[in-house]
Amino acid sequence: MNPADVAAQAAASPDTTLLSMFWSAHIVVKFVMIGLLASSFWCWTIIVNKTLLFARFKRSMDGFEQVFWSGQSLEELYGQLSTQNNTGVASLFVSAMREWKRSFQNAASSFMGLHARLEKVLDVSIAREVERLESNLLFLATVASAGPFVGLFGTVWGIMTAFRSIAASKNTSLAVVAPGIAEALLATAIGLFAAIPALIAYNKLQGDVAKAQARMESFADEFSSILSRQIDQHLSNDKAA
Repeated sequence: MNPADVAAQAAASPDTTLLSMFWSAHIVVKFVMIGLLASSFWCWTIIVNKTLLFARFKRSMDGFEQVFWSGQSLEELYGQLSTQNNTGVASLFVSAMREWKRSFQNAASSFMGLHARLEKVLDVSIAREVERLESNLLFLATVASAGPFVGLFGTVWGIMTAFRSIAASKNTSLAVVAPGIAEALLATAIGLFAAIPALIAYNKLQGDVAKAQARMESFADEFSSILSRQIDQHLSNDKAA
């Protein structure tokens, strides 16, 4: 559509609904709007999924810690959880206990470095859980930072088209100028519509990840201390024997 046609259409159809502004926009601006709307939809999908995931994660940690500190035998608890798909602190517990039992099944020399291996296993398990919690959060950060600029690009392109239309029609009346500028500004509005929820959700979810990581690290330190005392006890018994 050439600038003269755009100007004629703007003067003939004063309809300024959002849908009409979208259909009247330049093809480049349309692609910008569609991309931003698709990004916004994907952001909300991530936000809902992550909110449900963190809720399940918190319930899982609360339930496990209640059972763990109830005084139940570590062997019995490991037997119950070893065949399940565990998350959070339960995953840390199962990984550490698996390494613990493997060391007892091997030669006595492997038992000497058990504490260092347990620390490594716990660190790796924490990193794996954090990575799972942080998955797709980078997309939220990207939309939050780039969304307004992508929308601004659409606005600049739309305003350039509007100015070309004004020059082609040689008419500077508001009826000719306003529709083109409104269509251009719609791209920026959609960019902000996508970026603002993404930014708020990203900050909130990153805070939840940090809290979950701190909680797992706290449990890992406490559980490592428990196992360390048992290691010292076994070493003392071996020396006495």
